[in-house]
Amino acid sequence: MIRKAVLPVAGFGTRCLPASKAIPKEMITIVDRPVIQYVVEEAVRAGIKEIILVTHSNKSAIENHFDKHFELEAQLEAKGKTELLEELRHILPSDVAIISVRQPEALGLGHAVLCAKPVIGNEPFAVLLPDVLVEGALDDGNNDLGRMVQAFDEHGRAQLMVEDVPRDMAYKYGIVDIDGEAPRAGEHAPLAGVVEKPAPGTEPSTLAVIGRYLLPASILKILQDTKPGAGGEIQLTDAIETLRQREGVDAYRMAGMTYDCGHQLGYLEAILAFGHKHPKYGEGFRALLKQYAD
Repeated sequence: MIRKAVLPVAGFGTRCLPASKAIPKEMITIVDRPVIQYVVEEAVRAGIKEIILVTHSNKSAIENHFDKHFELEAQLEAKGKTELLEELRHILPSDVAIISVRQPEALGLGHAVLCAKPVIGNEPFAVLLPDVLVEGALDDGNNDLGRMVQAFDEHGRAQLMVEDVPRDMAYKYGIVDIDGEAPRAGEHAPLAGVVEKPAPGTEPSTLAVIGRYLLPASILKILQDTKPGAGGEIQLTDAIETLRQREGVDAYRMAGMTYDCGHQLGYLEAILAFGHKHPKYGEGFRALLKQYAD
């Protein structure tokens, strides 16, 4: 069972500037909570019990968000703001731990994962990119990450979450090559390789990797031996290709939806999607959408 998740949050968030100049991009709000809280909630629903933040000195606001704020809670309690107090106290379940490690310099996603090695130990783990929101429940009550965990437990093979993208947009993504039939939504299939940003017309499929990985501990040794690749950085994709050749890797085709909150239009779409069905603000938000439709 995968119990640990690595969230790389050390980057400067240049795609989100100027909004991310003074606050971490992961703390930019979708309706009533920061993006990273949605990602942590996704992990918790999938059974994750340890959230490992690979962070930087200017990202303390993320750690503070998940920490207890005694003075604020005492003030809310004194003023009788019980509902808000309970929301703050349940940002993180009591049986889930947040652990921070530092990435001293930006040397790639693979390097960020290696920074978490002392906490990961010899256990399998998840990697969740915190600027991508994944939402949607499956028929069995699982979310997509939970279904991936089941597949990992059953087959012992690394899992990459993928989604179908328009063929004319495939050149923007890492596109997987499937060994055999493409999996249906909620299912997985063996990977034959990954092509990073293929030239138009050369893509092996339209299934794009979207920032959710389940990996065995053996990939840490592979990462240690992986030479810097594109941009002079240690690329997780390069290590996954080596892992595929040695142990096999599966592509899990998601059933839900994704929102790239590291891009302005993706961020706006996430606000629309989450605001539209918010239990507290959804009705009023839908009325606003009608008001501004023209």
